[in-house]
Amino acid sequence: MIRYAWGEVSDFAIAASLRPGAYLSHGSAVFLHGLTQQIPKTIYVNKEQSPKFHSAAPLTQGALELAFSRPQRRSKYSFEVRQSSIVLLSGKNTGRLEVVPLQTPTGETLEVTGIERTLIDITVRPSYAGGIYQILEAYKSAKDRLSVNTLIATLKKLDYMYPYHQAIGFYMERAGYEPSRYERLRDLGLNFDFYLAHDIRDRDYSPLWRLYFPKGF
Repeated sequence: MIRYAWGEVSDFAIAASLRPGAYLSHGSAVFLHGLTQQIPKTIYVNKEQSPKFHSAAPLTQGALELAFSRPQRRSKYSFEVRQSSIVLLSGKNTGRLEVVPLQTPTGETLEVTGIERTLIDITVRPSYAGGIYQILEAYKSAKDRLSVNTLIATLKKLDYMYPYHQAIGFYMERAGYEPSRYERLRDLGLNFDFYLAHDIRDRDYSPLWRLYFPKGF
């Protein structure tokens, strides 16, 4: 795959050019929003799938436990560009929900998921953001910039089958948010025992969030 550029361009701009309508997401968006000091070696760019049929089958505890007993699926579609690996994701169709233009310190304008969408995305796919400890740091860094109204509205529009609001609220609590902010996530319902990540072998349990998480976290 060949790309031509006039002048200097970043690896992020190259990644975003891989597919029409693609945008930077997950750990890359965390970095571009300044929610981490770690310079990523892997760039994540999302090209949404076409709309899919939405199953009306109700979620059960057994189905949830089976899904999260397995390792998280990861994209194997990657490219090497200079010093970076670019991973192309095929995310669910959202109509580019909460994708915003972001100007970088070098003057480039890139299409990136907004802060609230980014925090949701990395909660859903922890391995695309360096794991749960890096996600917790991102929540801490976003504390004074995150709109709970936007977060909840975005999460509802994403319409996930699994109760990711329990994991989001858990991160907010651990990151030191005011109870009045994370209690709004509890108000969405606690109908299932959920998991902070896939394939947790040695785990603890939060009764507040009905959530399993790795022991020692």
